[in-house]
Amino acid sequence: MASLKFPIVLFISSLLLHSSLAEMICEDLPKDVCAFSIASSGKRCVLETAVKKDGDVEYQCRTSEVVVERMAEYIETDECVAACGVDRNSVGISSDSLLDQQFTAKLCTPACYQKCPNIVDLYFNLAAGEGVFLPDLCNAQRSNPRRSMVELMLSSGAAPGPVSSQATAVEAPAPSP
Repeated sequence: MASLKFPIVLFISSLLLHSSLAEMICEDLPKDVCAFSIASSGKRCVLETAVKKDGDVEYQCRTSEVVVERMAEYIETDECVAACGVDRNSVGISSDSLLDQQFTAKLCTPACYQKCPNIVDLYFNLAAGEGVFLPDLCNAQRSNPRRSMVELMLSSGAAPGPVSSQATAVEAPAPSP
């Protein structure tokens, strides 16, 4: 019985030692794997720019405050990066890409949506922050890709963003006094 306890204790000790030495910290990751990674703490890693003393801009991997519920110590695969159409050189975390119909089309493909839970979770939460349910966006994208995000944002009550000066203006009659 004593001979069985020693290997078990040794195994558990090695797991504890390994986990304490191999903690994944965003700031320790190289910039080419930073975006779409998750630290041991469960917080998302984000690529940020920093200006050096000489004025040059460099990229740094930082820990965001965005917590992932069911994942930790994760570096996204190259297959998922390609399948979902994301860019490892993305700076920050933004929902802006959801407005790009080509990006949304790739995100909603089975190769991404069904096989890349980390990226889907990120964009699910970003869409939710805009008042949009990602499965609805994907369904709308499949049925009417040109209008999917705009329609969903307007139907959710989200306010549209500012209109660029190059957009065609529609003039309304002046109110009567």
